[in-house]
Amino acid sequence: MTSPDDPLLDTARRDVRRLRSFYSLLGTALLVIALTSVVNVLTSPGRWWFLWVVFGFGVAIAFSAFDLWVRRRWLGPDWERRQVAARIEELRR
Repeated sequence: MTSPDDPLLDTARRDVRRLRSFYSLLGTALLVIALTSVVNVLTSPGRWWFLWVVFGFGVAIAFSAFDLWVRRRWLGPDWERRQVAARIEELRR
C-alpha cells in the first residue's frame, strides 16, 4: 500500500484526473454532435453545417488524446532522468 506522501500516488491521481477529463470531453462531444446533427437535419437538411462541429470536436479530442497518451510517454515524469542517464552514457564514451 502507498503512503499519502508517496510521489507515485500524486502522479497516479493526476493521471486519473487527466483521463477523466478526456472521457468527459469525449462524452460532451458525442452529446453535442448528436444534438447539432438533429437540429441540422430538422432545420436545413440540404446543408451539413453540423460537420463543422464534428471537425472542431475532432481536433480537440485529437489534441487531448495526443497529450494524454503520446506526449505523456515521450515526456513522462521520468523523462528528465532518462535524458540525464543518456547524456552521462554519451559522455562516458
